[in-house]
Amino acid sequence: MSSTMPTRVDGDLFEVAKSIGAESSRSAAQQINHWARIGRELEASPRVSHRDIRRVLASEASYDDLSERDQAVVRATWDEQIVERRTRLDLAAEFTRSGRRWTDADAQGHPVAHGDDSDS
Repeated sequence: MSSTMPTRVDGDLFEVAKSIGAESSRSAAQQINHWARIGRELEASPRVSHRDIRRVLASEASYDDLSERDQAVVRATWDEQIVERRTRLDLAAEFTRSGRRWTDADAQGHPVAHGDDSDS
C-alpha cells in the first residue's frame, strides 16, 4: 500500500502538470508522480551514462555527443539549476550594493527609476 507525503512544487511546474495531466485524465499531482517515476527509471537505466552526463554538467564534454536519453537528464538538471539560481537572484539588491541605477515597472506598468538619488 502506498502512502502520500506532502511536498512543495514550483508553481510553474504545477501549472504545466495540471495542463498536461488533463490531456491524460490525470490530476496535477498524478502527473508529477508520473514524471517522477519516469525520471527514477531513467536515472536507474543502464542505458543512461551517468559518467558522460557528469562530464557535460562539468563542462568537460559536449551535450551534442550524448544520447537522447542522456540529453534529457542533462536538460532536467539544467532546468533545476536555473530555477534554483532564479530563486536566489535579487538584482535590486545587487544593483543597490554596486551603486548602479536601474528602471523597472510598477503594478500599472509605469517606469520607476531606482538607485542613487532617484529613489527619493
